Amino acid sequence: MFSKILIANRGEIAVRIIRACREMGISTVAIYSEADKNALHVSLADEAYCVGPAQVGESYLNMLSILTIAFYSGAQAIHPGYGLLSENAKFVTLCEKCNITFIGPSSDMISSLGDKDKARKTMQEAGVPVTPGTEVITDENEARAAAKKIGYPILIKARSGGGGRGIRLVEKDGDFLNAFRSASSEAAAAFGDSGCYIEKFLHPVKHIEMQILCDKHGNVLCLGERECSVQRKNQKLIEESPSPSITPEIRENMMEAATKAAKAVNYNSVGTIEFLLDKDKNFYFMEMNTRLQVEHGVTEMVTGIDLVQWQIRVAAGAKLNKTQDQIFFHGHVIECRINAENPDKNFMPSCGKITQLHIPGGSFVRFDTAIYQNYVIPPFYDSMVGKVIVQGRNRELAIRKMKMALSELSIGGIEHNRNLQVEILSEKEFVDGTYTTDFIADFEKRRNG
Repeated sequence: MFSKILIANRGEIAVRIIRACREMGISTVAIYSEADKNALHVSLADEAYCVGPAQVGESYLNMLSILTIAFYSGAQAIHPGYGLLSENAKFVTLCEKCNITFIGPSSDMISSLGDKDKARKTMQEAGVPVTPGTEVITDENEARAAAKKIGYPILIKARSGGGGRGIRLVEKDGDFLNAFRSASSEAAAAFGDSGCYIEKFLHPVKHIEMQILCDKHGNVLCLGERECSVQRKNQKLIEESPSPSITPEIRENMMEAATKAAKAVNYNSVGTIEFLLDKDKNFYFMEMNTRLQVEHGVTEMVTGIDLVQWQIRVAAGAKLNKTQDQIFFHGHVIECRINAENPDKNFMPSCGKITQLHIPGGSFVRFDTAIYQNYVIPPFYDSMVGKVIVQGRNRELAIRKMKMALSELSIGGIEHNRNLQVEILSEKEFVDGTYTTDFIADFEKRRNG
């Protein structure tokens, strides 16, 4: 087992990893930008080093500086959290060359699965259902012909990256060329790869993801699903488990498909297989995320398994201590993301000093955050400031508990989306579980009149 780990991240996920390491008796090294010198993860870590100025590209994405600090501090491993360098194959290659363990899959694995076109082919070969579509197409006229053959509406999707970038919905042929050029340009700017492929746009759909945990000895666990269909512009707002949308039979088939997917690539570490579920209850592979998810806490609460600690153990070579038939799911868990933004002003980001803070409590209530009273939220980073996670005996009780927790959460000095989350939880489509990925767009239309 490692004795010292560097956390190559910031915010609530850095705090979460530090706490996991403390429980395991592992020393921690934090990195921080000049804008984050007063951040919570800096004070909680055993050691902390400034990695550069506020801008992400010069600090949290500065591979040379991060590796230099790892060497200087004597860290044996680097935990990337999520986002930033967590799926950066180049960084993982550098860690491998420097004999520093990257807590996650290998660089080859990340490259292979990060290439969504290649991942689709791999899943098809493994017998996992995939959405009808094409391979990567560079010629725009060839791409247009392929779109016509598939039939509109279609999605143009970047081969690399994520977060909703490099994706365009095209509903008619006349809009295709501009959309293809726009998606390619955005993908090139965001990921350094302009490659795009085309998929049939399934509509309406549910977004269901399966959590997997795999060791280096060929053992694979599927830890059930999370429903992630409450999204705004491809960014998740609410996640829950189990999904109110799938039957036990569909769940079993999805878990089997996720296990097949992991075994097909000899995966190790935590990972997430994302599926789309159509109105006829057919599911299709969408992509695989080779990292810890923002919403990992949902699975932790519903299974009782600490994913961060097991991610570290697996990276150190440990074998999983459970078999699939020893995985049990307890009650119903819901997570609401709290973002520093104003929903009434087109979700304009908010930053500034936290003048007042009260965190909700009670049994089976969790608030993952890095904010504290008098902390100043800088304007340079992601707007998420925390995640409220609750567990109830059933879905009805979990919704009620989440509303109670949100009503108790108080953050002064900034704008945030707490009240919006309460509104969403009260909407009929959410209460009855019929909501799809279209839900938020329709909800916003009603809300804004």
